[in-house]
Amino acid sequence: MKILIIEDENELADSISEYLSEENYLCEFARTYNQALEKIESFHYDCILLDIMLPDGNGMNILEELKRQDKQDGVIIISAKNALDDKIKGLQIGADDYLTKPFHLSELAARIYSIIRRKQFRNTNIIQQNELQIDLLGKTVKFKNHPIELTKKEFNLLLYFIGNNNRIISKSTLAEHLSGDFADMLDNHDFVYAHIKNLKKKLNEVGCKNYLKTVYGTGYKWEG
Repeated sequence: MKILIIEDENELADSISEYLSEENYLCEFARTYNQALEKIESFHYDCILLDIMLPDGNGMNILEELKRQDKQDGVIIISAKNALDDKIKGLQIGADDYLTKPFHLSELAARIYSIIRRKQFRNTNIIQQNELQIDLLGKTVKFKNHPIELTKKEFNLLLYFIGNNNRIISKSTLAEHLSGDFADMLDNHDFVYAHIKNLKKKLNEVGCKNYLKTVYGTGYKWEG
């Protein structure tokens, strides 16, 4: 799961990233309004943490731009301002939640999880995909009650495929999902193939049907 932290307070942004990384989220940063615009135009995020008070622009305009582009990224406004008008305006434009500084990182993580669960998995903690059972909170996978040991990236890949059931996903999109904007710096995306190969092998070893298909010359598709 990929998070964009739009925050000009470096210490706070780093603290959020450190905490969320321990929760298996991949975090990227935008320290200014212009950097934020570049990020949302180029990438998709599961959730965006948006400070509305940026040094070179108003975060509310970021919300307007997300709406204009018909983006479905979850958005949590994080701001030192506790004004009711700001909260109402942000929610009306399209934000999913609002959190006033200072806040506990555990509360922020809970709200992020709630938004992702609601948007991608219909408000459930347990995903049942035929014989597969995925526990979002416990971050575990079972096949007919038999545990499957997956790495963090394999678990994230499985969730991403199931959340995009029957959609063809390119290798470059998967590379971005796993590595964020660092994917552009890589010479190739062979690491995506390696993770998918390992995921398919582990599912096959427990007798799971081959839901993950290779679409030659295009990418991959989960047919659940």
